Amino acid sequence: MKFSVSLYSFYSALRAGELTLLDCIDKAKEMGFDAVEAVDFVMGCSPEEMPEKAQELKAKADQCGLPFSSFAVGADLLNGLDGSGDPQKEIQRVKGMVDIAAILGAPRMRHDITTGQKNSPKSYAALVPQLAESVREIADYAQSKGIMTMTENHGYFSQDSQRVELLYNTVNHPNFALLCDIGNFMCADENPAMAVARVAPYVKYVHAKDFIWKSYNDADPGEGAFPTRAGNYLRGTVIGHGNVPVKQCLHILKKAGYDGTIAIEFEGMEPALTAIRIGLANLKRYWEEA
Repeated sequence: MKFSVSLYSFYSALRAGELTLLDCIDKAKEMGFDAVEAVDFVMGCSPEEMPEKAQELKAKADQCGLPFSSFAVGADLLNGLDGSGDPQKEIQRVKGMVDIAAILGAPRMRHDITTGQKNSPKSYAALVPQLAESVREIADYAQSKGIMTMTENHGYFSQDSQRVELLYNTVNHPNFALLCDIGNFMCADENPAMAVARVAPYVKYVHAKDFIWKSYNDADPGEGAFPTRAGNYLRGTVIGHGNVPVKQCLHILKKAGYDGTIAIEFEGMEPALTAIRIGLANLKRYWEEA
């Protein structure tokens, strides 16, 4: 088992000017991670500048002896991130992100699917055939670069375990897999352990995350919290400090034979370096005990 950390985990420290992106890679090495995960918007540059930034990050990671475990990018294969509503334009843009993953030397790239149809809404199942075609085209291109593509349970619309399972099986491509974020199922008000058990056979990469959950009927916790699809409240926190059954989810993955990389993705209010350090210690312990 290898442990990675998403550069998104350092985002609060980056925004506060406490660390640079290159500093984050140094910190990952100091903390004992085996790899780091790159994220498109965290790179903090325009698409035109991204190849040069990727080369800079790769050089730093090589210096630290840390590979990139994955590259995470946003996408909307129905509407386009630019809202153009041109799926083919978005496919070509995502293929360009595959090229960035190749510069980073990342063996995997996760891309989003869609936030849903804006006009004349359709169900997820009704949209899957069209989405699957786009996903296959990207997976084909990435395969030529030696990079596996994945989608994550992420973004409300493409978040439930039943939905991502349906997409995975419809795509049916040897170069396409699932990234299982054990915490994100709560955004769709799904029991994480039951959801992980459903998708475990298809998982090739894992995000470890924890959330504090409060019912809609409780007092609104205010700043730092965000709503689930059904209107409950979540706030990111240190792995082991929230309501995600992290150890149980790891047990399910281990029982299913998963032995790939687990990447911490912290998005809480606690100081990033403290949260990541404690989270890694807890995650390693839970994996051994699971």
